[in-house]
Amino acid sequence: MRTTAVLWCSLLSLTIFAAPASSQGLQSNSPPGQGEADTTTKVGSASATQAPFGSTIDREEVLSSVATRSARKPRGPDFNRDIYYKNKLEYSLESGWLPNNIPFVFDFLVGSRYNAWPLHYTLVPNIASVRWQLDNIWGWKIFRGNTDFSFSGSYTAIPRGAETRYFAFDYGIRRNFIPPRSRIVPYVEGRGGVGNINAKGPRGVYYAQGQNTTFTLMVGSGARYNFSPRYAVSAGVTYMHVSNFYLSEPRYEDFGINVYGPTVGVYMRLGRPKETVVR
Repeated sequence: MRTTAVLWCSLLSLTIFAAPASSQGLQSNSPPGQGEADTTTKVGSASATQAPFGSTIDREEVLSSVATRSARKPRGPDFNRDIYYKNKLEYSLESGWLPNNIPFVFDFLVGSRYNAWPLHYTLVPNIASVRWQLDNIWGWKIFRGNTDFSFSGSYTAIPRGAETRYFAFDYGIRRNFIPPRSRIVPYVEGRGGVGNINAKGPRGVYYAQGQNTTFTLMVGSGARYNFSPRYAVSAGVTYMHVSNFYLSEPRYEDFGINVYGPTVGVYMRLGRPKETVVR
């Protein structure tokens, strides 16, 4: 009986002293899920505090990227590939006014005297050509371009000089330097041929040409402007040499003609336009 009373007293004491501790623990501890909610709230508030700053940077980067893209104009295909391509045929008509007399530019190769003659000439060449483009556009940077051959018949009027006219057949080669997406295309070219001039040397005119059969050498450069794949114009400077290559000597001295001046030309494609292969 005494043992039972002691057990009951012990149980009652534990109940009395445990209850405040439990109550205090309940008061100090958060309800289930409340701590997690507070943590989430703190993290969320921290994120909310940082989000505007980060989103502002992102927005500025996006706007800057859009502005950069809008400022850059889209680069279209190179339309010159429809103008310069392998086996294209063109007709060209060129004319020049060559009043400037100079010594033969290749005198150092033939050992001749490097001087101009007292009899001055003005030549007005009119050249009709068929042009054949040999290849497509190729090359590195400033050397990017293509090459064409020309087969020409020419009539050259001589308004100043001993003779009055010159007929010739010429063969030429031209290198076109083609910048991407540019309508202006520089070129250099050379021509050579054989012709007939009404020589006045055999009639006693000094410094005139020694015989009728003569040869032509032409070197020039300029630029061509392409309106479309079919039509174009050009302007440049050309040097022209006419002589009989010493065939008239020793009977008649070969003085030759050496002049340069401006030239202009028009071009027209022959045949159908380039076929575009759809892949």
